[in-house]
Amino acid sequence: MGINNERDIEANMQIGPTDQGMVRIFIEADGIEIPMDFDPEEADEIAEEIKAAAMAARAVKTR
Repeated sequence: MGINNERDIEANMQIGPTDQGMVRIFIEADGIEIPMDFDPEEADEIAEEIKAAAMAARAVKTR
């Protein structure tokens, strides 16, 4: 599956700090749980990538 392949799967995502000083992105779908922990600097980089992707998506949408 690639970034442009759509699938009809419901998932829940939670993002928050852990008690170990990490940032966790937790995804749950169809009985599968995926916890992903990042140090705060990595989380900042991910946030920047998400914002850049949102800006690019807006540019595509307005064409």
